[in-house]
Amino acid sequence: MKMPAIKRLVETQPLPVLVAAEEALLEEREPSFEVEGEDEGEKLTHVFAAIFILNHMQDNGSEFKDAMREFTKKVRVSLN
Repeated sequence: MKMPAIKRLVETQPLPVLVAAEEALLEEREPSFEVEGEDEGEKLTHVFAAIFILNHMQDNGSEFKDAMREFTKKVRVSLN
């Protein structure tokens, strides 16, 4: 998971486009735009993170750094 790649997605792609990219990756298709990542799993992680962050920002009126912090907290909890 690379934070700069996630940040670029948040800054350049609207939520519906990210959701479509997530669906494409889950169906083993290429998204309509370039997603950085070494493999499909990392690309999917970047898209999923961007979706979470955009939703968090909209729902809570938070800034990117705060939403990213929330996402990384959830990742850490799921790994424990």
